[in-house]
Amino acid sequence: DLVATRYGVRCQGATCIALTKMDVMGYMDKIPVCAHYELDGKVTDEFPFPCVLPDAKPVMEYLPGWKCDIRGITDYNALPQQAKAYVDFLESRIGYPITLVSTGPKRHEITHRATKL
Repeated sequence: DLVATRYGVRCQGATCIALTKMDVMGYMDKIPVCAHYELDGKVTDEFPFPCVLPDAKPVMEYLPGWKCDIRGITDYNALPQQAKAYVDFLESRIGYPITLVSTGPKRHEITHRATKL
């Protein structure tokens, strides 16, 4: 959920993002991303006030999956192009750098990423 993530990063005062669970999406043909909300017939990129959140409908976009196992990859450049495109898409839409990408549940299964922002 890009809208909620952007709001959460702003509220926390974070300066960068760690993206987790990339390895569990390796089987998917396409990756759903909540890119916006629709509220009262209007599309918005702003997180709704809690009292109207139940009325907000997610507006989804779909990105191509990478269809392979990336578990344990520690070199960001070794990730499939579709996985890197997914990270680039998220980063550009959230507006904060994604500097860590986890590729598995273990501590060492992580990549460090130079950002473009």
